[in-house]
Amino acid sequence: MKHLYKQTGLNHLKRREGDADDQIPTHTRTPRTPKTLPRPLNYLLREQRLLFVFVGFLLATTFFLVQPALLRLGPVGPNPLLLLNHNSHNHRHLLPVPAGVRVPPRRVVVTGGAGFVGSHLVDKLLSRGDDVIVIDNFFTGRKENLVHHFGNPRFELIRHDVVEPILLESKERNDIHYFMSLRSKLNHGYKTNVMGTLNMLGLAKRIGARFLLTSTSEVYGDPLEHPQKETYWGNVNPIGVRSCYDEGKRTAETLTMDYHRGADVEVRIARIFNTYGPRMCIDDGRVVSNFVAQAIRKQPLTVYGDGKQTRSFQYVADLVDGLMALMESEHVGPFNLGNPGEFTMLELAEVVKDTIDPSATIEFKENTADDPHMRKPDITKAKELLHWEPKISLREGLPLMVSDFQKRVLEE
Repeated sequence: MKHLYKQTGLNHLKRREGDADDQIPTHTRTPRTPKTLPRPLNYLLREQRLLFVFVGFLLATTFFLVQPALLRLGPVGPNPLLLLNHNSHNHRHLLPVPAGVRVPPRRVVVTGGAGFVGSHLVDKLLSRGDDVIVIDNFFTGRKENLVHHFGNPRFELIRHDVVEPILLESKERNDIHYFMSLRSKLNHGYKTNVMGTLNMLGLAKRIGARFLLTSTSEVYGDPLEHPQKETYWGNVNPIGVRSCYDEGKRTAETLTMDYHRGADVEVRIARIFNTYGPRMCIDDGRVVSNFVAQAIRKQPLTVYGDGKQTRSFQYVADLVDGLMALMESEHVGPFNLGNPGEFTMLELAEVVKDTIDPSATIEFKENTADDPHMRKPDITKAKELLHWEPKISLREGLPLMVSDFQKRVLEE
């Protein structure tokens, strides 16, 4: 029994020791595994995912770099679309691109846009799809010239005199701005041509706009060169009765070129010769409007001097086409924009009589001071560089003007 008891005690002791062995933790060393990369990075590195991310980044970058350029695409005649980069500090680069890209509208400011030429320019710009802001003080402009655009969401009219500065903002620096100016021989005309041009040049510089100055053939004065080329410096009386307008425009050209050379403003200069057409002021003193209004009112046609002085007359639609061609070109100018067809005042009077009233009479009066004896543009430069020349003859365009004048004279 003692032996059995001892054996049983030993077995119990061994079980307890075995249980203790099971409870004692072992400290065996496990082999060290190399550190793994963070899970996001490890996910990108597997199965060449990083390569696909890189390619996608390149494609997105290329799209956002190319898209603004594609949005500025514009058609040039029947040719494929061209990439136009309008930047006041860089010339445009023309690159062929696929056709079919939608052309967004451009914002265009027209000062004097309620006037004769300005309102026709506004018509052309809106028909092209541009957004147009007209600034006019209605000194010679008329709201009636623009009333047909009042419901157009792309048209805005601001009553303002450009002699005073105006603040306009532009979201993009590639907006195109056209600037017309007042044709007046009064002191206010000089202020407009000088201070107005200076204010608008400052605006163009600030917002990075392209600037178009509509100058005049009056900068040639009473020319000693015939026909007049752009290289001719003119023959102007600086203290004559016409000097406010003549010298005002000459100063405007000077300021425009100074801003171009000194401030890197992108500019264009057009020298406009005698223009006629609908919406002319009936009593503005121009020879065509004078003759037409007098013939409609059954008054004698007033010819100053002997009537042998010559002028050249272009229809307003031809002029607008020339202004658009100049603005879209790479050439600063100046450019003569006029019809080289030359008429004496007596010949013009006969054309008006044939168109309106063959029985109209002619009345001669003393000529005005400093009236130019000859005026005819040499448009060789515009033909070669702008591919522009007038298409409408005087006998074709005059009836279009007469119908407009007849309606307005009857409403007086």
